[in-house]
Amino acid sequence: MSAPLTPDFSVVICVYTEDRWEDILAAVSSVHAQSRPAAETLLVVDHNPALGERLEKEFKDVDAARPVRVLANAGPRGLSAGRNTGIAAARGELVAFLDDDAVAERDWLHHFAAGYADPRVMAVGGRTMPAWASGGRPDWFPEEFDWVVGCTYKGIPPGKVRVRNVLGGNASFRRAAFDVAGGFATGIGRDGDKRPLGCEETELCIRLSKALPDAVLLIDDRAVIHHKVPAVREGFGYFRTRAYAEGLSKALVARSVGAGKGLESERRYTTRVLPGGVVRGLRDAALGRPGGAGRAAAIVTGVAAAAGGYVLGSVRARRGGGSFKIAPIAPPEHGAGGEGEGREGAHA
Repeated sequence: MSAPLTPDFSVVICVYTEDRWEDILAAVSSVHAQSRPAAETLLVVDHNPALGERLEKEFKDVDAARPVRVLANAGPRGLSAGRNTGIAAARGELVAFLDDDAVAERDWLHHFAAGYADPRVMAVGGRTMPAWASGGRPDWFPEEFDWVVGCTYKGIPPGKVRVRNVLGGNASFRRAAFDVAGGFATGIGRDGDKRPLGCEETELCIRLSKALPDAVLLIDDRAVIHHKVPAVREGFGYFRTRAYAEGLSKALVARSVGAGKGLESERRYTTRVLPGGVVRGLRDAALGRPGGAGRAAAIVTGVAAAAGGYVLGSVRARRGGGSFKIAPIAPPEHGAGGEGEGREGAHA
């Protein structure tokens, strides 16, 4: 008797700028090198026709065993709508998301797939490691705040553990999860604005758990990707701005799902993880180790910035000044990167 077929993965990579051309190619190559092959790779282009056309040419003659499809973002500008476009077009039972400036280790999808052996599991995330442009972590940059640069932060339990939410740049979901809960909310995460907002995956995961109370969401830290951290994000100015923007985003989430769920994980993080980081920083400073005082100060500053953003965001939300909507998952517009017109970039 033959073994049951394992579900196929569709890997979605959202792209928006030709400045990341080499990064995009590296991300796709890492998907093609997986020990457990993906059924397809979907490149969703965020309202950039020139980039879409260039990608179509690049992958025109791709190996049929490693299909790449180039699609236009069918919704408003931004990461959430781009992901929703990829979900709608996905042919696999499982949908994995990879950032356009990240590369996945060879067994990334293999470890994701293992989590879905349990039918209750609706999402599996992984561990995202920073690849610093300068060659190494700045002395002052605390590991507790690696989420600032889109990476796994100190405080997430190691191993394979249940979590409230996965992190969007290194995550996978059952396609059926979106049928039940809807797609990523637009108006909450990055949307082309200069402010580095986030939390779209947090809101989705909380919404999914409310729709399916028995759903299990996991992080398996063996599913590793390496995320590029450009020099501009290694500076203290970006650190402070990103922390503030996170507070704004968390206020929207809390307004939507309630502070109990919206801040459930953050309470442990701020009351246990961050104080420990401050103590370690001060201890390192007392022992003459480089960066100790800076890390302690950065944690305090980050908390203050996030709290300030949360307070302002909460006020705006109560006054109706901050909102987002859950777009239904629908088939994408045909095209390669324009405002809803063009041709299908499907290469099989």
